[in-house]
Amino acid sequence: MDKFRFESAQTFAGYLEGVDKNRDLWRGVYDRVRLPEDLIAAGREIPGLWHLVALTEDWCGDAVNTLPVVARLADEVGWPLRVMLRDDNPDLMDEHLTNGRSRSIPVVIVYDENFNEMGWWGPRPGKIQSWVMGEGLSMPSPERYKVVRRWYAKDHGRSTLEELLDVFAQAV
Repeated sequence: MDKFRFESAQTFAGYLEGVDKNRDLWRGVYDRVRLPEDLIAAGREIPGLWHLVALTEDWCGDAVNTLPVVARLADEVGWPLRVMLRDDNPDLMDEHLTNGRSRSIPVVIVYDENFNEMGWWGPRPGKIQSWVMGEGLSMPSPERYKVVRRWYAKDHGRSTLEELLDVFAQAV
């Protein structure tokens, strides 16, 4: 990632203005985010200057449920976040495939102050990913998505943020 490409990408606020699919859901999730104080404190304790890039598409249910939480934390602790569309950035997406083969999103990439990649997270928290890839695969997609949405609603983004903070811990 170079600085120009990063700075040319949309901010999360700009991305949110342009979402077409699931517009109300994106806005609703973003408006309801309440960050746990312990995770804000943990983010603020991470030394260094960081940049985040999120690869997404507006139709992605996992992105709707995770990126607003990531954006709120990034704002709170001062990490610049940019959003890039998966389908417009195949070079970047193909470097961050789930299980080395799937263009699953969202993906959040962590860069240091010199835009060196330090790690990445995605496409969903480990607990719900395990369920989806196991028991969830036996369900029809609409029913599976209802279970996933309920899980996200109960989790309130905590698992996403804990796992993202783990990426930072490994980078430091």
